[in-house]
Amino acid sequence: MSPESKKLFNIIILGIAFMFMFTAFQTCGNVAQTVIRSLNSTDFHGSGYTSMAIIYGVLSASNVMTPSVVAIVGPQLSLFASGLFYSMYIAVFIQPFPWSFYTASVFIGIAAAESDRRTVFIALTVISLVGTVLFFLIRKPDSENVLGEGESSDDQDLDVNESAQNNMTKAVDAFKKSLKLCVTKEMLLLSITTAYTGLELTFFSGVYGTCIGAINKFGTEEKSLIGLSGIFIGIGEILGGSLFGLLSKNNRFGRNPVVLLGILVHFIAFYLIFLNMPGDAPIAPVEGTDSSAYIKPSKEVAIFCSFLLGLGDSCFNTQLLSILGFLYSEDSAPAFAVFKFVQSICAAVAFFYSNYLLLHWQLLVMVMFGFFGTVSFFTVEWEAAAIVARGSDYRSI
Repeated sequence: MSPESKKLFNIIILGIAFMFMFTAFQTCGNVAQTVIRSLNSTDFHGSGYTSMAIIYGVLSASNVMTPSVVAIVGPQLSLFASGLFYSMYIAVFIQPFPWSFYTASVFIGIAAAESDRRTVFIALTVISLVGTVLFFLIRKPDSENVLGEGESSDDQDLDVNESAQNNMTKAVDAFKKSLKLCVTKEMLLLSITTAYTGLELTFFSGVYGTCIGAINKFGTEEKSLIGLSGIFIGIGEILGGSLFGLLSKNNRFGRNPVVLLGILVHFIAFYLIFLNMPGDAPIAPVEGTDSSAYIKPSKEVAIFCSFLLGLGDSCFNTQLLSILGFLYSEDSAPAFAVFKFVQSICAAVAFFYSNYLLLHWQLLVMVMFGFFGTVSFFTVEWEAAAIVARGSDYRSI
């Protein structure tokens, strides 16, 4: 297999593996609070919000060390270990206990009826494990250091030792670069935008589905609407990701119009949710809520907002990843580690306050961060475009 074919094969395997793994995990996260709330009437007492807060809190700390770990262990083993932790977290829902539930939440950061619930989460665990096993199909690049005729085995052992030392050096350097990037002007500005993506990630992946499932006026379909909401969030993500990902290659207007579209779409979604959802929906008891907002709760509006949330999220993430990859193209791992660190810690904070804040306060927090995050992104993009127009290196800003 040629090097180009091997790269394409690895990309396809990674895509399929992540599809299986995150289909299971995102589905689990979307229904976690609803499932756990229904179990709180038994001997089990826990919170899906708290679990997700632990996951993203540990993930935020782990992201700073991620480049160092990958440099030592290697990407394939790192991916496999992470997949096992994801699968372990999902498996806990088969028969949850508070200690195992929260313990699994820690480890994953480092990487209806009773029978129906068990069947669903057994299936999700198997799906996640299938994705994890697929990482073993990734093929390593051909080694450039082939033992030649005049090279002894002692020389080869020396090369191995030097390679190990180089890995340690790379690990330390990657960690230092991550810390230095945290205080640069560009990263500080982009961190506001990244913080917003963490807050809205929490909302559409965990809080919004819980709100839908808590509204009794949706009738007997309230719980099934959670799954439908997740589907339309995914449709919005796929549409936006494919559309704006392709347009970014030949977009002479830059990234700002896409980000502007994303924030406008989200503001429309937040306004409709404010009108459609009662304020106590995120923290409603297991019996649900009979409250109303400013209009009669509409299932159609709720699902439409799911689509808007996914579409807006794809606008922000495609452009953030694009600008980070362009700014730090020569050494992107530390930059993306900082990106995931900020996003994850904000997601953890958001999941924590979701246990207490009413819906309208959560929407207000996202509106404020969304506005300032958009302005800060515009600032970086304008400055970058000005330097490119002068013929300077984009990465020098």
